[in-house]
Formats: sequence, structure tokens, C-alpha cells
Amino acid sequence: MKLNIRRMTLSAVMLALATVLALVCALIPFLNLPFGGCITIASALPIVIVSYMYGVKHGVFTSLAFALIQIVCDLLLGHSSVILALFTPGSDSFGGFTMAIFVLLLDYILAYSVLGLGGIFREKLGKGAALSLGAAVALALRYVAHVISGAIFYGAWAEWFFTDTVVAEWAISGWIMEHLSGGTLALVYSLIYNACYMLPEIVITAALALVVARIPNIKKIEA
Repeated sequence: MKLNIRRMTLSAVMLALATVLALVCALIPFLNLPFGGCITIASALPIVIVSYMYGVKHGVFTSLAFALIQIVCDLLLGHSSVILALFTPGSDSFGGFTMAIFVLLLDYILAYSVLGLGGIFREKLGKGAALSLGAAVALALRYVAHVISGAIFYGAWAEWFFTDTVVAEWAISGWIMEHLSGGTLALVYSLIYNACYMLPEIVITAALALVVARIPNIKKIEA
């Protein structure tokens, strides 16, 4: 019972810390992309730490709670990709609502729940490597979830992205617009768009995980 109370208390503290780290960066305009996505100060790291300390099962439970909190926070701040789905070109009210439901499942429930897998290396590697590599893998899986969502639901914005934004200045943008179309264009758009915030997020989190690993109190705790 004492272990369970300690575990739940620490998980709640880590959830609060992850939420604060995400919210602080969400309030800084230049860290936010126009169609959802934000570079944070390793907001996923507290979830990865919980997964490392108590195992993947508890980590996934904690990350699911984080996903639900993110939904509420993003809706309140007006940053939610769920809201955007309602106004994607070509969507009527019913179609937009259906899209919003699937975006909710992919961009939030799945994308944030996979962060709980950050502890998968806890029995295989030393603490620093386990935390850093676990964070990188968990965030890479989150990136995949966002890419799938973007390719399926936001392909209508691909042409705008490659012609009317700063990306249009890239030499490769002209080639992309000339040679790609349809689903392939949507996929490339989603890969690049989501990489703009997820790649810095992965690097920042993995690097800070190595620093945090020096804290003695962060250690594996068997159930």
C-alpha cells in the first residue's frame, strides 16, 4: 500500500510537471506551428521517467492521463488540431466532426499514450542510456502518430504549405510541387511539417534525459 501511494503521488507530480512544461511553451507564439504542434522544454521527459521507474504498464497509464490533460489544455488555449479539423477545406459539418474524432484518437490519445513506452530499456541498458534512448523512441513513435494523422486528415493544406509559407523558399519545395501529388504529397507534407517541431523535441528531451539520469532518486522500482 505504501509503495502504491508513493507511486501514485510521484506520478501525479510528474504529470503536473509535464503539463506545466507543455503549457509554458504553448504560450510562447514562435514555438507554436500554425496547424498544431509545439516545441516544448522536454515536456515528455517526466512521463518517460515514470515509465523507467515503475515500468511500461504504469507508464502507459500515466501517459494516457497526460493525453487527456493535453486535450483539455489545447482546447482551452485554442491550439487544438481537433478544432482545425472542423475547418479543413472540403469538410462539411458532419465530415469535419468525424475528422475531429479521428484526430482526437490519433493526435492525442495515441500520440501521447506512446510516451509511456519510454521505459522499455530499463532492464536492458544503464540508467542514462535507458532514459535517453527510451525518450527518443517514445517521441519518435509520437512523431509517427502525428505523421499518419497529418497525411490522412490535413493533406488539403499541403499545396499551401509548399507555396505560401517560408518553406516555399526551400529549393526542394519546387521539385516537390512539380513531381508529387495526392496522397504522396500529403505524406511528404506531414513528414516535414511534423518534423519541424518533433525533431527539436526529440533532441532536447534525449539530451536532458542524460542530465536527469545523474539524479540518484531516479531509479528502477520493482512492483
